[in-house]
Amino acid sequence: MPTAQAAGHSWSSHIRETLLLGIPLIGAQLAQQGINATDIVILGQLSAVDLAAAVLATQYFFTIFIFGSGLAIAVMPMVADAYGRGDEVAVRRSMRMGMWASLIYGVLVLPLFIWSETILLAMGQEVDVAEHAAHYLHIVGFAMFPAQLFFVLRSLVSATGRAGIVLWATVAMLALNAVLAYVLVLGHLGLPQLGIRGAAIAALAIQCTGFLILAVYIERDAELCRYRLFTRFWRPDWPALREVVALGLPIGVSVLAEVSMFTVSSVLMGQFGAVPLAAHGIAIQLSSITFMVPLGLSQAGTVRVGRFHGAGDRVNLKRASIVVMIVAFLFALASGLSFALFPMALASLFIDTGLPEAPAVLAYAMPLMLVAALFQLMDGGQVTLNGLLRGLKDARIPMVLVLIAYWVVGLPLAWLLAFPLGLEGIGIWIGFLLGLGSAAVMLGFRLAHLLRAEHAAG
Repeated sequence: MPTAQAAGHSWSSHIRETLLLGIPLIGAQLAQQGINATDIVILGQLSAVDLAAAVLATQYFFTIFIFGSGLAIAVMPMVADAYGRGDEVAVRRSMRMGMWASLIYGVLVLPLFIWSETILLAMGQEVDVAEHAAHYLHIVGFAMFPAQLFFVLRSLVSATGRAGIVLWATVAMLALNAVLAYVLVLGHLGLPQLGIRGAAIAALAIQCTGFLILAVYIERDAELCRYRLFTRFWRPDWPALREVVALGLPIGVSVLAEVSMFTVSSVLMGQFGAVPLAAHGIAIQLSSITFMVPLGLSQAGTVRVGRFHGAGDRVNLKRASIVVMIVAFLFALASGLSFALFPMALASLFIDTGLPEAPAVLAYAMPLMLVAALFQLMDGGQVTLNGLLRGLKDARIPMVLVLIAYWVVGLPLAWLLAFPLGLEGIGIWIGFLLGLGSAAVMLGFRLAHLLRAEHAAG
């Protein structure tokens, strides 16, 4: 039987609780962006080959990581639902098997890191770049284990209203990475200059640190320690493991579909030359930063919807969904207006305006920034809706919808507008804008349908 419906959840309390949960998760996402930026800045001081290898290697790692993260993301609605029901055993089962699934995934993908040089050469990468990238990947492949486990542990602390520790853990990882990368990559404090291998060692160290911070916090917290996550850890729970995999794989496919769409956009843009690709990079970087806000809010939405769904509280489930969408929309509107009103000022932050090619890059970036303004609403809407649907443990149909949106609508339209119709870079952005917009519309209808079904069931 579900627990009694939660009391005292006015609209204002929903806004407050959404922000209390969402802001630390947003901060954690921004800090993670800072970790990646730190590595690029430090490796950029060595050589163009090291910088190119770092970009290639981090994209390689991220692509593999993001697919596996679906397993970890799946744990969040499972734990939130069980926590809302007050089912301590179900929380423990979901967390343990989430860790199992993540560890198994790490083992399965390890060969992709061990043979990364061969794979990169087969993909047509330059020999020097592939060799340097492999030096990084041979080490950082082992970071897949703590990185995925960190994501799983985030589910428990977020579902129980303790997301602040996720922020502080990520900030600690950011600070440690800056120190270790500076010392190991560039060779300070009497240590040898390890170059890109030093960056990999730093990445492995900070992922282990993040996992240990959350593990120790959970074990020492008066409430969380009762879940005994690591007691008899090796005892299998096949039904729970199957549920994690059944929910996690569609989520992984959905996330990978979006990430790969943006990877393809860079490949397409590169066919128009260095200036369009640089302008594209500026617009994408700005959009990536602002995207961290709706991404954090979507994670908060997953938790809040999952908890009310588990408690059988349909009134507050609907209110929580509406509030998360309104907050995400208001931010997207504000960031979109900033992109539209101050495109030159924002774009200039990412290029030395004294460079000879800067005026051409900025001129090309201006129309992209205007499309990026609308991008804020579409991208923010689809990621927030996806988070709310995950809170309802709905992953398979959203996976199909986003695959249609990105690969049947977005990518073909981007190619059609850019090449046959001759719009070039702006055509690519309009195509992907329409793809994201169609995802937001379809996911919105899906959420409305499920909320109506919840109401009818009540």
